[in-house]
Amino acid sequence: MLSTTGLPQGAVPKLERPGPLRDRVYEALLELITTRALQPGQHLVESELAGHLGVSRQPVREALQRLSTEGWVDLRPAQGAFVHEPTEEEADQLLTVRTLLEAEAARLAAANADSTAIAALEELCAEGERAVATDDVDGAVAMNARLHAKIMELAGNDVLAELAAQVDRRVRWYYTPVARQRGQQSWTEHRELIAAIADRDEQRAIEAMRTHTEQTRKMYHERGNRPRRR
Repeated sequence: MLSTTGLPQGAVPKLERPGPLRDRVYEALLELITTRALQPGQHLVESELAGHLGVSRQPVREALQRLSTEGWVDLRPAQGAFVHEPTEEEADQLLTVRTLLEAEAARLAAANADSTAIAALEELCAEGERAVATDDVDGAVAMNARLHAKIMELAGNDVLAELAAQVDRRVRWYYTPVARQRGQQSWTEHRELIAAIADRDEQRAIEAMRTHTEQTRKMYHERGNRPRRR
């Protein structure tokens, strides 16, 4: 059974200051989970986490309780805390909702984007392509998140953006295991999406985004390391 002792070198983020310690510990642990430095099913030992983060066990305990409430961590009686293992059903539901939100964002971006916005999207795409070319999976995941966030920003709908923010970290959690497999194809799809937005073709932007997000959903389910059903 994996425990937190085996965290990769340099994986533990520095705690941001100022702010309540429990909130900073929560953010640090959530970052470790969403980047899969702490993997699904991994045992989370309070004392080890406290040591990694340079804090006492109390804020770690409080952060784990919050993460449990939000579904990131499972607290098991007499066993302790474990990173939640998402079922296929959970992943499918979230990625389906993501497709709906992102398709609408693409449509609105096509209606609203100007040349400056298109240039920003193209630069993010180029950075993502460079990350893929150097096999920088973390960089590709980060650029993917930034590009989608930029499209959501261009949509100009605050309610849509708020809903998307609620699923953004889980999308990143699900995307990370397939980022290398998606590789350059993902960025080819991004290029097609940006072209549709640049042409102000709302319907083509919708279809490009649907195709792109559905490909990620399909690959997540087809990957060899499937999550266990409960």
